[in-house]
Amino acid sequence: MRGRLPADYQAFYIALCALAGLLLGSFLNVCIYRIPRDLSIVAPRSFCPECGIGIAWYDNLPLLSYVLLRRRCRGCARAIPARYPIVELTTAVLFAFVASEYGWTLAALKWCVFEALLVALFWTDLEERILPDELTLGGTVAGVIFAIFVPVPSAAGALLWPSARIALQSLLGAAIGAIFLVTPIWALGALYAWVRKREGLGLGDVKLLLLIGVFLGAERGLFAMLIGTVGGTIVGVAYVLARRRNPSTYELPFGSFLCAGAALVPLLARWF
Repeated sequence: MRGRLPADYQAFYIALCALAGLLLGSFLNVCIYRIPRDLSIVAPRSFCPECGIGIAWYDNLPLLSYVLLRRRCRGCARAIPARYPIVELTTAVLFAFVASEYGWTLAALKWCVFEALLVALFWTDLEERILPDELTLGGTVAGVIFAIFVPVPSAAGALLWPSARIALQSLLGAAIGAIFLVTPIWALGALYAWVRKREGLGLGDVKLLLLIGVFLGAERGLFAMLIGTVGGTIVGVAYVLARRRNPSTYELPFGSFLCAGAALVPLLARWF
């Protein structure tokens, strides 16, 4: 691929991206907790959600502090949720895979941004059943900007406008991807709400599909939906049966499964 580094530097570059993922993962934890609660992600500095005591910098080192503190807050000794190290480690691993797949390119930056957005959205939906507009719509805007410089992996734009410049074909592919993913799901959700007299699919899920379509395009966006839907169905049914929940009232975090499916697609570029 273009931008592939010499072998001597490749391992260092991947490790550097993993470190960046660890640091960004720590910030994503702030976003996951604060955005659904309408709190600023800038101030105040990190604090324990149980006792409210500010966290010192040496207790806020990604992964390391979790181990050194033995999974407990220094101030109140309450358990630190496992989500914190999981988010940090997951982001680091995803960034490392992106670096390995795309090398030193602008495409690598695009997909790192995409993965970070999906990690945050996965957890906000899983914990709060919320897909914040700041991430879905803000991410969609970022995807449109990236589409100008990094072609959307879709043939739709080139097929419909073969004489256009690559940037215009890419933007058209992003628009088609968004429309292609959003329209049928929104229609099914509206039909379900009309028949069952209750919401079956929130607008947050629709906005998430908008984000996925803009980044991935129609073809790969559909593949992401397939992975998320099948995986969500299997895991959801297993969870409902294991916990003996009422399947007619239990709210499945569909957005989380969509995020997981979409996060895998850029890492499987060689399969396409």
